[in-house]
Amino acid sequence: MRFFFEISYNGTNYHGWQNQNNAIGVQQVVEDALSKLFREEISIVGSGRTDTGVHCVQQFFHADIEKEVKPADLLHRLNAFLPKDIAIRNIYPVKDDAHARYDAIERSYQYKITRVKDPLLVGYAHYFFRDLDLPTMEKASVFLIGQHDFECFSKVKTDVNHFICDIKQATWNQKGDVLVFTISANRFLRGMVRAIVGTLLDVGNGKLTMKQFQDILKSKDRKKAGMNAPPEGLYLTHVKYPKSTFN
Repeated sequence: MRFFFEISYNGTNYHGWQNQNNAIGVQQVVEDALSKLFREEISIVGSGRTDTGVHCVQQFFHADIEKEVKPADLLHRLNAFLPKDIAIRNIYPVKDDAHARYDAIERSYQYKITRVKDPLLVGYAHYFFRDLDLPTMEKASVFLIGQHDFECFSKVKTDVNHFICDIKQATWNQKGDVLVFTISANRFLRGMVRAIVGTLLDVGNGKLTMKQFQDILKSKDRKKAGMNAPPEGLYLTHVKYPKSTFN
């Protein structure tokens, strides 16, 4: 039977979600825990990837489990096997053809920037001390909304058929000394959110004009965009599915 697992994790100690040959990803840790629980090899498929050091409030993966299980019991047992920085929030029985990656219709990220040096935010927000023009950054973010080719914000080596994404939301909010950028879309390219944030910071500190930002968006050239913002400020916050996905 196929199940969807809702997961959250602190990405500090992991090289992203994906399994790798010479580094530990979250996927490997979860697969090892499930395999030990059921005493057989169990593979999982995630709703997407996260980079090294990126945190996750909500992500999903699916797994096929042949043995009869009660979701509530499995939730308790699996969390007991997992380290403190990874938690399973819910387990849902789904249709046999439900797919954690391909059935997702929207994903949301937040990027957190602290404007003051705060030791309690080390690893959880990007400390940016230079002056920022937030209203200008907000205006620039509006140009991201809609369906566009975002090749300029994608990692160069990536296995995608196209670079078209449909962005539904791209907004900035300030909560005390912390700036929060929220972005939602039907899909994201590798490194896309960090590249967008890095480029918007260039707009905010005067390195780029609004016109230059628009030109970068049209250029399809990653070299013209800004540097990737550091991973520790990035959080995958929400993955949305059609209601029909869940039984």
